[in-house]
Amino acid sequence: MSSSESSPLIVVSKIMVFPDQKSSLGDLKLSVSDLPMLSCHYIQKGCLFTPPSIPINSLVSLLKQSLSKTLSFFPPLAGRLYTDEQGYVYITCNDAGVDFLHAKCDSRFIRDVVGPVHVPELVKEFFSFDKTVSYQGHYKPIMAVQFTELADGVFIGCSVSHAVTDGTSFWNFFNTFAEICRKINNHNDDIENIARRPDFSRDSILISSVILKVPDGGPKVTFDENEPLRERIFSFSREAILELKAKVNGGFNAEISLFQSLSALLWRAVTRARKLPASKTTTFRMAVNCRHRLNPKMDPLYFGNAIQSIPTYASAGDVTSRGIRWCAEQLNESVKAHDDETVRRFIHVWEKDPRCFPLGNLDGASMTMGSSPRFPMYDNDFGWGRPLAVRSGRANKSDGKISAFPGREGNGSVDLEVVLAPETMAGIESDHEFMQYVTF
Repeated sequence: MSSSESSPLIVVSKIMVFPDQKSSLGDLKLSVSDLPMLSCHYIQKGCLFTPPSIPINSLVSLLKQSLSKTLSFFPPLAGRLYTDEQGYVYITCNDAGVDFLHAKCDSRFIRDVVGPVHVPELVKEFFSFDKTVSYQGHYKPIMAVQFTELADGVFIGCSVSHAVTDGTSFWNFFNTFAEICRKINNHNDDIENIARRPDFSRDSILISSVILKVPDGGPKVTFDENEPLRERIFSFSREAILELKAKVNGGFNAEISLFQSLSALLWRAVTRARKLPASKTTTFRMAVNCRHRLNPKMDPLYFGNAIQSIPTYASAGDVTSRGIRWCAEQLNESVKAHDDETVRRFIHVWEKDPRCFPLGNLDGASMTMGSSPRFPMYDNDFGWGRPLAVRSGRANKSDGKISAFPGREGNGSVDLEVVLAPETMAGIESDHEFMQYVTF
């Protein structure tokens, strides 16, 4: 669908949904992992489903009721950001509510979403708060849920301020929303006993006395939101990844993971496709969860951001000529070294120069891997079956932005959502080393 065509999607209704119980949670201070995200777009992730047999009006009512109950377990999502006189930023859990939109796109089918080689523009319309910067949670809802009807399916998309959640917290919310919806749909009254209660403690080293100075009007995104891009989901079966891992680890004792092997494969293919000078320094960034890296460990269900971005640097010449094992070793060493001491060092470095996180491929030679194949993206059932697919909106996408999802069949399969400049995408699509592992 070209951008010049009128959208096939119409918004049927939009209301504010409030928690069904008043919040008793106090203000939550943003951490050194939350604050850099104030300049990022709202996270936009969601799932595509086959249609339930429930009449649509009953279904919309069920989703609103379930969302209201879920917000009582996640009060920050129904709150707002505020900055005090000293400049500290907090989430006030004031039950101000979230947006809920019901949209229809009944001229489009499931095949129109998952069928095309490249992710269609239509998918971007399944999410609210397009191009909204996380700082705007000061005066806009921190979250919006959009339910979209297709001709033969439904999509449930959530947009949430990235200064309030990371992927771990996002999927814990999304799956709890699904769990509560399923219970209500099945007339199960045991709503209070949810599987994974979030932890709202603010007592780790991530909570700092340093103030992030924000420009008047709030921070801006650091990349061109309108650059031409291609987006594609590349699927890798468990068998293909095991074959790749065996090649990377062949004949050596060092254990390089499936995911590091896959990242090295992509690093090489993209660097080749960009046709960079051999001396140009390339950067491969990986977002890592710090919850289990800190000592003492944080609660696995800590709510908020607890992530850091690990850069691995190498010249384009080394990446393309020294082999996939060498590239994987560089990534492996970066991840292994990111222990408690390194996490704390990253925090201290940021405290000396507090700033928002610069997203984007600013030097033409960078890639950023976000999300995780470990996130339970398919472990949600609203009452009518598991998702058919996971998709994301336009948020935070620039040349070189990669997101890792688990494959729907599980068992270690991985989907990579790859966003690249059109000519670079064409390059990796004709790259034999890369494409031989892709599952069609």
